Amino acid sequence: MVVAGRGYDLSATPRNFLLGIGKAGVGMAEALTGLLKEHMSGGLVVTKHASPKRSASLTILEGGHPLPDERSLAAGQKILELLSSLQAGDLLWCLISGGGSALASAPVEGIALADLRETTTALLACGARVDEINTLRRHLDRIKGGGVITLSNGATVISLILSDVVGNPLEAIASGPTAPDPTTRAEALSVIQRYSLQRKIPAGVQEILSSTPETPKPGEAIFDRVQNVLIGSNLLAAQAALKQAEEEGFHPYLWRTDLQGEAREAAFELATYIRQARQTGLPVPPPACIVVGGETTVTLRGNGLGGRNSELALAAVTELADYPGVLLASLATDGEDGPTDAAGAVVTGETFRCAAELGLNPVAFLDRNDSYRFFAGLDDLLKPGPTGTNVNDLIFLFSY
Repeated sequence: MVVAGRGYDLSATPRNFLLGIGKAGVGMAEALTGLLKEHMSGGLVVTKHASPKRSASLTILEGGHPLPDERSLAAGQKILELLSSLQAGDLLWCLISGGGSALASAPVEGIALADLRETTTALLACGARVDEINTLRRHLDRIKGGGVITLSNGATVISLILSDVVGNPLEAIASGPTAPDPTTRAEALSVIQRYSLQRKIPAGVQEILSSTPETPKPGEAIFDRVQNVLIGSNLLAAQAALKQAEEEGFHPYLWRTDLQGEAREAAFELATYIRQARQTGLPVPPPACIVVGGETTVTLRGNGLGGRNSELALAAVTELADYPGVLLASLATDGEDGPTDAAGAVVTGETFRCAAELGLNPVAFLDRNDSYRFFAGLDDLLKPGPTGTNVNDLIFLFSY
């Protein structure tokens, strides 16, 4: 078998195991087991939504997300057991996708589940980027930050990775279980300081970050037996969307796939862009579908319900008010925007007026981070259900 230009003789490998961690784990595992067939010795998949289908050769577990829970710890323990059973000469196929950081956890000694949950909650609420959050996670968990490689007893590892992080840094995707960690404990502590979280992150977590051994770094010999391969990303999803848009009769255009920052600030930039595109016919004339990829963040100011995509859409309502011939749709590719059952929401130039007729004030809802309830009142939420994948977010800007 050839993987990204590198050949493997499966007949000479007595044992092949599979380890899937992430929201796309089940689908990826089904595809791989179909290829390996009789060569598969067994394996484990940890995901958010387990398929009703069961495999005789695989154990499929569900973990907690976006916060780790007792299921996450149980999954982490099962991963440790699988890794401890490996030996030199074995081949471990790792299938890594977004969400893995919370779904499976094997915290270092001294870190309790409550500490992990409190730390994750504080980081999510302050608007930290996923790569910053995962910098801490790599230094607090035995299977993250190259931990799978450290614990695999000399087995050869092929890691197939589906990226949910802007720029595709392998160490940040599911906190890099098979990748070297270029960051240090000091950098993890600097994230806490950057967002003034010293009083919100448990003292025990900060103490361990000051003393725990460093994670394995790029260039270390243990990574000589690892092949990390990026097989999916936000760019690939955006390109597929462009192809579909063209088939539907739109003029497609990819603007960018690196959108980050506060969701409500990104909304202003996106709304301005689509208004100008509608006025000038640039970069493409109507009917146009302009695709944007990336992942924004939300700093919680209220106690409403929503996620980054619906908040971005809500912030765009006033920017597009009464503007004809435009539509903005923002969605999470995993089908779940934050702690909700919606992927995102849709906004047009009519949304503001329709909301006013129902007594819904978009500014008031935005002030309390209550985007889900705002769009629920308008029936403008996008609810495809869990998609079984995760490659960041996509925003569609239509002019017509």
